[in-house]
Amino acid sequence: MALVLAGFSLVTLFEHHLERRFSSELATYTNQLVGRIDADQQGRIHVHGNLADPRFAEPLSGLYWQIQDDTHRTLLRSRSLWDNKLDLPKDELSLGDVHHHTLAGPDGQPLMVSERQVILEPDTLGRRVRVAVARNRSDLDAAREAFARDMLPYFALLAIFLMAASWVQVRTGLAPLEQLRRGVLSIRRGRLQRLQGPYPDEVTPLVDEINELLEMRDRMVENARSWTADLAHGLKTPLSALAADAQRLRSAGQEEVADDLDDLAQVMRRRVDRELIRARLRSSDTAVTRQTDLTKAIQRILKTLTRTPEGQAKNWHAEMPDRAAVAMREDDLIELLGNLLDNAGKWARQHVWITVVPGSCIRISIEDDGPGVPQENLQKLGERGLRLDEQIRGHGLGLAIVRDIVAAYEGTVEFTRSQHGGLAVHICFAPAAERS
Repeated sequence: MALVLAGFSLVTLFEHHLERRFSSELATYTNQLVGRIDADQQGRIHVHGNLADPRFAEPLSGLYWQIQDDTHRTLLRSRSLWDNKLDLPKDELSLGDVHHHTLAGPDGQPLMVSERQVILEPDTLGRRVRVAVARNRSDLDAAREAFARDMLPYFALLAIFLMAASWVQVRTGLAPLEQLRRGVLSIRRGRLQRLQGPYPDEVTPLVDEINELLEMRDRMVENARSWTADLAHGLKTPLSALAADAQRLRSAGQEEVADDLDDLAQVMRRRVDRELIRARLRSSDTAVTRQTDLTKAIQRILKTLTRTPEGQAKNWHAEMPDRAAVAMREDDLIELLGNLLDNAGKWARQHVWITVVPGSCIRISIEDDGPGVPQENLQKLGERGLRLDEQIRGHGLGLAIVRDIVAAYEGTVEFTRSQHGGLAVHICFAPAAERS
């Protein structure tokens, strides 16, 4: 917009300059013409000699002169007018005044006209005549358009230069914000704890506020963890006492009451475990990228499960790459896989299949050949807010924890029937390199 305005202003200034120059030339021609006018004894007007510019003698050349008396009767005119005449306005002229007009000339030419009134031989005749000189205004318009065309390449180069300079200026001015963005990204990915490095004075207050916000977040996380530890410690003692009471009742022969107390303690312990895991997920920073090797985690869990009597009786089939890094904390990944593999091993008749497929989404599939879950109940597995006694038997609290962990890491989980007859669980996570 500035360049357009500047270009329009320059063209306008150039046009005004040309108008002043044309007016100056017309005034010069008028003075020359006045100096050549004479009147004889009979009162006839004569022009001695020709004006210097040959266009006055060339028909319709665009440069004309005309002399007329006070009655607007044309007395003399230049050869360039040929059979035409200038229709000067009937305005009042004072001696010495110069009037400028824009009139239509021969063939519709727009003319710039300069006229003045003179007195011929004031001592004798005192005759007043009007002397007018005209020039085709199209010459001015053509010069203005040529000037505008000549300026276009330079204005284009100037526009390119100004845009490049503006781009450099914006990039330089916003460089501290880009540095700030990279610092925040490094904090999210766990490479930094606080924003560091020199920043301009204009950005320093924002950096200080962000660091203070991070400090406050860390305090909140630490408080949440302390509260979780206190809750776990406070609940373990009553649950242990309840289990001890159940054992004493069983020793006293009250096995039915003891079994009820054991079941109640087990339900409470599992509920506490789940809530502790959820509290840990809420208080931990799952947005920070951690690279955990999924393959090693599965191998570690399988090594533990195959040492148990129930795990030794099953055939574990694992198909996975040598390394598959996921953006999860190691303890959360172990908790997730442990629940899934423990659940599959408990319900499988003979075989459990584990498949890991890397890609834009790392897909984990765990299937068993157990009895499976009815189709109408698949969507209820691990449902948030569902009471424990409403869970499908054998696929309850562990799968609820699975849903919590998957949701915390923005993954997806799907429960389907396996082609081997049992339950199939499909989980998808972003690779560690892609999650930010």
